[in-house]
Amino acid sequence: MSKSKSTPMIIMAFFAIYVIWGSTFLFNKIAVQELPPFMLASIRFSVAGILIFILCKLLRIPLTITRKQLKNCIIAGFLFLSVGNGFVVWALQYVDSGLAALEIAAQPLVILILMRVLEGKKIQPMSIVGVVIGIIGIFLLVSQNQIIGGENTLLGMGMIFMCMLSWAFASLFVAKADLPSNYFVNTGFQMLSAGIILITSSLLIGEEWSLPTQWSSSVQYSLLFLILFGSILAFTAFNYLLKLVSPEKVATSTYVNPVIALLLGWLYLDEQITTQSAIAAIILLTGVYFINTKKKLMLFSRFTSKRS
Repeated sequence: MSKSKSTPMIIMAFFAIYVIWGSTFLFNKIAVQELPPFMLASIRFSVAGILIFILCKLLRIPLTITRKQLKNCIIAGFLFLSVGNGFVVWALQYVDSGLAALEIAAQPLVILILMRVLEGKKIQPMSIVGVVIGIIGIFLLVSQNQIIGGENTLLGMGMIFMCMLSWAFASLFVAKADLPSNYFVNTGFQMLSAGIILITSSLLIGEEWSLPTQWSSSVQYSLLFLILFGSILAFTAFNYLLKLVSPEKVATSTYVNPVIALLLGWLYLDEQITTQSAIAAIILLTGVYFINTKKKLMLFSRFTSKRS
């Protein structure tokens, strides 16, 4: 496919990872106000996984994987989706959708620190600056009494941080794990595994299940959006972009998603955006930029060039 012919597809793919992923916080927040969180997440991933398998059959993509690959898919699904996403949905019972998205924007910071702790990887000067700026942004975000003063809000934010740790650990795990080479097959097994784990967890803690016919129309549409667009379309767009553009450009979704989530939460859920939250968002996202960029600090490069 030529670059000119692929340009419209690239634009639509970026729209998917920018707007669709950013809006999933809104739709999860709408649905979790009526449905139990683990039930909600389990239905989303189970149905999405089954639909991906059906798609694979239609495209004649073989679903055969080794026992080791299945084990790794289950581990990745547990870390990425059961914990990394399922508990975010749980936290949305107590945390505004925009605030949750903004906190999750610090994910690159958590991955960087975890790589240093677990793998001993050296942190580059630009990334160190990013970590410091990111920590300042997080402090400004969580030091607002009007936001964290709600019942169980701090618990919810703490749970989101645990989800970020799980997601970061999963990112390191999949980088070395033996997983199916086809990303549809890989994702399908991860989603179905996560769905089964979440269903089991939901039943064990006694969540009350209900039929879709008993849900309000807003919840029905929200879950349909999360399954078709949030779980399948946006992920496909993400993998499509990774093949055609640089990872740095794909990573720009890290900056756009929380902005989309904040605006949608303010528009449709009357969530509060304080001046301090806006400043914290700018500072935090600036820190994420420094972590993601491959450029070197000018002072550091000058210093090293003088020494060489």
